[in-house]
Amino acid sequence: MKWTKFTLNTTTVAVDLISSMLDEIGIEGIEIEDNIPLSEEDTKGMFIDILPELPPDDGTAKVSFYLEDPLEVPGILRQVEEGLEELRQFVDIGEAAIAVSETEDKDWINNWKQYFKPFTVDDILIKPTWEAVPKEHKDKLLIQIDPGTAFGTGMHETTQLCIRQLRKYVNSSSRVLDVGTGSGILGITALKLGAKSVLGTDLDENAICAVAENLEANGIPEGQFQVLQGNMIDDERICGQVGEECYDIAVANILAPVIVLLQGVICRHLKRGGLFIASGIINTKEEEVRKAIGENQELEILEVTYQGDWVSVTARRR
Repeated sequence: MKWTKFTLNTTTVAVDLISSMLDEIGIEGIEIEDNIPLSEEDTKGMFIDILPELPPDDGTAKVSFYLEDPLEVPGILRQVEEGLEELRQFVDIGEAAIAVSETEDKDWINNWKQYFKPFTVDDILIKPTWEAVPKEHKDKLLIQIDPGTAFGTGMHETTQLCIRQLRKYVNSSSRVLDVGTGSGILGITALKLGAKSVLGTDLDENAICAVAENLEANGIPEGQFQVLQGNMIDDERICGQVGEECYDIAVANILAPVIVLLQGVICRHLKRGGLFIASGIINTKEEEVRKAIGENQELEILEVTYQGDWVSVTARRR
């Protein structure tokens, strides 16, 4: 499918009005580019570890939109130009010239698959479901993953840090809680390592389908891995469904700000002596996470592991 991209060179003060005008015309999926840094209010509630470094704000902006049907383009552009002329009367919209470009005809949903190849984490082979097992790795513990539209191929350093900790601590009696399960890769790894059962939670409803498909690909009965959609940090209904003091291991590969919040509630679900394996922590946030967990009277940090710029913290419930 080919889409035509239209880009308006305008000003930051006019962006909101232009966006509203495009929305009224019926144009959806507007893309805005500017160099205005995010304020503290903007980032409140956003779980972002690293903000992009932007050049100085010069007051300019670009507003882009995409059209698919070439027959509709002339009429829609005429409406856009008329709308711009109306706005020009009471706001500086800058040049407001419209540049045209065409996107490539690609299968964007599946194009990423060319970059997901089989790889190993120590003695564990993780491969996409559509790839064959490399001969040199045929004796390794096999985990097959198709993340679909959920998060989690296993290739990221943070996931690998969690896998190594699961390798170290999972046994045949382990009940595992996988917070932010995504594709289910960590829960499936735990089951492949011999865990008794896994319960995963995720905000994304796509995780439920992704986990089911990946369980089938790995020959694991669905009854061993249950998935709940919801937020464990502030949703009492989900917390009740998860259960209290019944997990030997809780694993969360999310982001440092979420880990800081999660450590305050995770002990409710862990058995005494149970482990909390947390990753997704960029090294610049390590001390913040260490401090939060260290101040939790119910948790004791056992070890901190590193890979690249990323950190994993493993703590035990007292």
